[in-house]
Amino acid sequence: MNQPLAERLRPKTLEDYLSQHHLIGKNGALRQQITQGIIPSMIFWGPPGVGKTTLANIIASESGRPFFTLSAISSGVKDVREVIEKAKKSDGLFTTKSPILFIDEIHRFSKSQQDSLLGAVEKGWVTLIGATTENPSFEVISALLSRCQVYILKPFSKQDLNDLLERAIREDKVIAAKKVKLKETEALLRLSGGDARKLLNIFELLVTSEDINVEITNELVLSKVQQNTVLYDKTGEQHYDIISAFIKSIRGSDPNAAIYWLARMIEGGEDVKFIARRLLILASEDIGNANPTALVIANNAFQAVNTIGYPEARIILSQCVTYLATSAKSNASYMAINEAQRLVKKTGNLSVPLAIRNAPTKLMKDLGYGKEYKYAHNHEGNFVAAEFLPDEIKNTTLYQPGNNQRENAQREFLRKRWKTKYGY
Repeated sequence: MNQPLAERLRPKTLEDYLSQHHLIGKNGALRQQITQGIIPSMIFWGPPGVGKTTLANIIASESGRPFFTLSAISSGVKDVREVIEKAKKSDGLFTTKSPILFIDEIHRFSKSQQDSLLGAVEKGWVTLIGATTENPSFEVISALLSRCQVYILKPFSKQDLNDLLERAIREDKVIAAKKVKLKETEALLRLSGGDARKLLNIFELLVTSEDINVEITNELVLSKVQQNTVLYDKTGEQHYDIISAFIKSIRGSDPNAAIYWLARMIEGGEDVKFIARRLLILASEDIGNANPTALVIANNAFQAVNTIGYPEARIILSQCVTYLATSAKSNASYMAINEAQRLVKKTGNLSVPLAIRNAPTKLMKDLGYGKEYKYAHNHEGNFVAAEFLPDEIKNTTLYQPGNNQRENAQREFLRKRWKTKYGY
């Protein structure tokens, strides 16, 4: 009776599940696995309110498997082992279907807690489904990650959210009794930020605070909902908006704005590792060879804040942020790898030129591997003009140094050696 609307409307089957069409649509990879009964261990990665827990429940239901659940916030190694023991006992009732163990916020598990799952996953005692809002490449240990499929869940689309509101009006008895009319939904959708649970919570608040014949308008939404109830919502839309503003301020060489957004995240309780990791990426993506020391500073900051934590970590973060914001900028390395990857996808697996192939055996030497290779250190200036790219793409320029003191020196270095070969 007292269940919130989001819980009352929680889908029970794949047919009722409104979003993640790329995974569970007609030709979605996950739908095919579910219908075939082949359920691997998996990690659901996506922002809050996109249906990670719901999808895990549906998978268990539609595959006819026992379902166990843990929250990484309140569970320890002892809890994990107890659940695994229960799962092993229940497995006897389902000869070919291992029970599903769902762990919400798995990124909050320590290394030892994640290690405790390895044996059960490896031996098939449980099929693990983990849910995380953080990049699993950083937050899930490699041994566990290698045993799981990673599926990215996306925020609800505008159409999905509108469909959800229509379903609430049509199917929920409490909402239907209010005779609700959706005249305008822009404010509702904007405040939800693609989070279905947040949308339904706001919608229920609006409807239940009004008498019968409720007309939903932007004005009603904005007048009833407190938009600034928290300084920083680290699990919602502001999480993404503020980190975006933070990164763009540093990229735009504005240390004052960058420090402001840093303070917003610190005061809101943002994970120190998340902030430091983004600074590490930015140091290479947006500064790169314009100032190679930026990557050293960012890496040292990452190590330091992980060692000492808050509150002292704020000082280290501030030093790193102001250094990066006032550094020369270049995205040349970032653009170079993007262009190189596009070229690889376009041209496929081109052969390595014989001259620069490894020749560890006599047969390889007889076949000409490494025969024409010229050892740079045997030549004046430790350089000799040679071809290192496959013939099909020789003379292709992928790296263009930026226009700053350090990279101008790089360009001059390349120009003197390669003349006009690469157009420097």
